[in-house]
Amino acid sequence: MLSIRLDNSLESKLNFLAQERHLPKSKIIKDALNYYFDMLKKESKEKTPYELGSELFGKYASGKSDLSTTYKQKLKEKINAKNTH
Repeated sequence: MLSIRLDNSLESKLNFLAQERHLPKSKIIKDALNYYFDMLKKESKEKTPYELGSELFGKYASGKSDLSTTYKQKLKEKINAKNTH
């Protein structure tokens, strides 16, 4: 069991909400604490490197999926084309 002290303003808001929603004050307080703890958990969750950069991945994509494996060949072709002109 827990008892808390609320200032007059907060207590008035709680009373009003309890009457308006036809809910016990204890349920409102429990729900508020659960919501607060969920928000803290979401804020403290460390993001993975992928999550941090996910909105940037593919932003400047060339549409060519083989560039990482064929870059040497493409570089040779560009150099040869430059030398022949």
